[in-house]
Amino acid sequence: MLDRILAVLFGRTYAVLDAGTCAATELDWMTRMALGFRKGLLELAAEYGAARVHELCTRFARDHAGFPVPPTIAAGALAPVRVTTMIERDGDLAIVRVFRPEVKNALSAQTIAELGAAFAELGADPSVRGIVLTSSDGAFAGADINELAALPTVEACRETCLRTHPIFKAIGDLKKPVVAAVDGPVLGGGAELAMACHARVVGPRLVLGQPEVNLGILPGYGGTQRLPRLIGVERAAQLIRTGASIGAAEACAWGWATGAPTSDVVAGAKALIRDHLAGAIKLAPVNPEPIPVPARLPAVALGHRSLAIDAIVCDVLRRGLARSLDDGLVIEADGFARCKATVDMDIGMKNFTQNGPRVPAAFLHE
Repeated sequence: MLDRILAVLFGRTYAVLDAGTCAATELDWMTRMALGFRKGLLELAAEYGAARVHELCTRFARDHAGFPVPPTIAAGALAPVRVTTMIERDGDLAIVRVFRPEVKNALSAQTIAELGAAFAELGADPSVRGIVLTSSDGAFAGADINELAALPTVEACRETCLRTHPIFKAIGDLKKPVVAAVDGPVLGGGAELAMACHARVVGPRLVLGQPEVNLGILPGYGGTQRLPRLIGVERAAQLIRTGASIGAAEACAWGWATGAPTSDVVAGAKALIRDHLAGAIKLAPVNPEPIPVPARLPAVALGHRSLAIDAIVCDVLRRGLARSLDDGLVIEADGFARCKATVDMDIGMKNFTQNGPRVPAAFLHE
């Protein structure tokens, strides 16, 4: 029974793909959401393998006259599918789009890996002169909290940072301009991804923040090191230590974003890249040099937030910013791992997964 169902589902899905009705990423998402499966049908087909999918569909076609086997399946070679990202082209510009609309484009480990592969591909393509990074609707809600909550050990926490840092660094190191086009909630890991780019264009609905301390952790994808280098230590420390957010006007005034808020962020990002290519402006990644750090960070109102986590945050800021960006990122990864050794990370993660982001965690400050 299962084989027959899968044969029909695979056959119909690849018929839509072969007809060019919609992009593979959208099709895979649609089948996953509509059927309630753990994976979309294109991802599931890749897991089964081309030979097994071919066997299921051709056997079903022999038993059911008139059932068409799509050309891709008949050829026995399934093309690789990006499950959570997609690439579009506009002449000599490329648009990399994260597509996880059901979770406001939160960055899973798979999404980050797909982004790494997409930027490596476009970086090596001489026909691409600039890249826009955006999402299904401009939002980047953060890292995938369920994945972070499931990290079992201190070392696993460190490794998830050290695995992501090189991917974000590679984006900044590209010799062609990369501009993030963002709107709506751009939080946590999503903000850190945007800061890895050479510039950011924002929409009027922007809500920008590093709210990790509310979960009993610190920013682990570069936020402790790139944000202060963009907007200054005092402002960055305030945002990181309190989890506060700012809007589009402040993001532009403080230097996090370029220009003024715009209703069409992708068009704005393309225009910025065109200005760079024409020599009118120069886009560049965050300056990796050390920056001055006060011996004591300004006092902030922590509210309910963990004193234990705040102590780690302050230590990472002071030591990391006094070093190069690469060295600071290592210190940040160690700091993220140190959070795992506290009671408060466990409390914060459980509170978020059970109660959502609006219920403050009852931290024990240890």
